[in-house]
Amino acid sequence: MAEINDFKDLLIWQKGMDISEKCYFLTKNFPKEEIYGMVQQIRRSSVSIPANIAEGYGRRSSRDYARFLNISQGSINELETHLILSERIGLCTLDEIDLIIKLLHEETRMIIALIKKLEL
Repeated sequence: MAEINDFKDLLIWQKGMDISEKCYFLTKNFPKEEIYGMVQQIRRSSVSIPANIAEGYGRRSSRDYARFLNISQGSINELETHLILSERIGLCTLDEIDLIIKLLHEETRMIIALIKKLEL
């Protein structure tokens, strides 16, 4: 197991960054009239996932860390909702969001496991 020196070493943070990156690339193809609508919502909620993981890690308190992980989980749920709606209204296809949603489910499992570990 690799040593954790800072938040960037956390696999959970790295996966969050991958999700966010994929969301940025996905929304590049959205119509320009969505720049302040769905594009902004998807990007904001995707960035919130790794940002809250990093912030929680920096708090150095298990209780605070778990709280920020829960915020990240909320952002995952929000992002999944935006992605599903984007597909339903024709901004993207199911194929385009399928991998991101799978990564979100993996991230959820990792967050839940880490929260349980912190609460021991």
